[in-house]
Amino acid sequence: MASHGARGRSGGRPTLEEVAVRAGVGRGTVSRVINGSPRVSDATRAAVEAAVAELGYVPNTAARALAANRTDAIALVVPEPEARFFAEPYFSDMLKGVAAELSETEMQLLLIFAGNDRERRRLAQYLAAHRVDGVLLVSVHADDPLPDLLSQLEIPAVISGPRSAAETLPSVDSDNYGGARQAVEHLLDQGRTRIAHITGRLDVYGAQRRIDGYRAALRDAGHPADESLIEPGDFTEEGGTAAMEALLARTPGIDAVFAASDVTAAGARQTLRERGRRIPDDVALVGYDDSAIARHMDPPLSSVRQPIAEMGRRMINLLLSEIADRRPAASRELDRRQVVLATELVARASS
Repeated sequence: MASHGARGRSGGRPTLEEVAVRAGVGRGTVSRVINGSPRVSDATRAAVEAAVAELGYVPNTAARALAANRTDAIALVVPEPEARFFAEPYFSDMLKGVAAELSETEMQLLLIFAGNDRERRRLAQYLAAHRVDGVLLVSVHADDPLPDLLSQLEIPAVISGPRSAAETLPSVDSDNYGGARQAVEHLLDQGRTRIAHITGRLDVYGAQRRIDGYRAALRDAGHPADESLIEPGDFTEEGGTAAMEALLARTPGIDAVFAASDVTAAGARQTLRERGRRIPDDVALVGYDDSAIARHMDPPLSSVRQPIAEMGRRMINLLLSEIADRRPAASRELDRRQVVLATELVARASS
């Protein structure tokens, strides 16, 4: 039989049917080989693969995706302004983990920001058109409507941390409560007694759990939390600066600070230095995330390490499982998973 090269009988791109004829098998068998089905013998698989190579057949992935109601795309949605995404290591570390795990698949990753009303409306329209197979939601606030929208559209989704203790969507998070306890217990072990806490955004469940861990560690050590030592922050450097100023004005005798993020700790450090407070001699400082900021700060910052890249990898694995499960969302409720990864305190010169 004469070779067709890279062109089919019609002079166009070789078809699935032509591959079947060349291999001497049925069209369905060719489809199973191309899609990696194990229900094909080695001899048949070899014959089909040889025919594919001889004809230069290229599968029509768009048609395959349409037939399977798949787009082979996943959206990583960040409901924050772009400036915050690029300023905070948490997001870049999460993206690294997601991208590394997804590189082992044929799925494409779309990064979408939804930090204002206009971007959210545009995202809602995009999702309603079912242009992605699933969504990863990072930095979700308690009142964020996006998770509920995804549930209504029956688009598989995984979020980085639950919105509350009653979360119904699959989520992956670190042990915020335990991490905060580790930070405060470390400061107590260093002989600190007036330990302040600069919180994260209080509409983020993880920030609430860090406050709970802070209070519990003090209570268990016989030092009931003084609420005047807790100052709201927002995970940003500017928030840390402002919160530290408020704490020093209200309670100048503090001897330690646990900040809800390394970025926040960097802001607090700036204020402490401007006010002549030495770190750690006068005020010990502990952050959260164990990002590059912690390692490069002067002095190096003690910080609670949460495995952010691993969280990204777990989110992808969980989402791919959700996508593969074709049952209606309502019947999958009992299978929902809430993954919580362990944290570790990394002690450095700041404490």
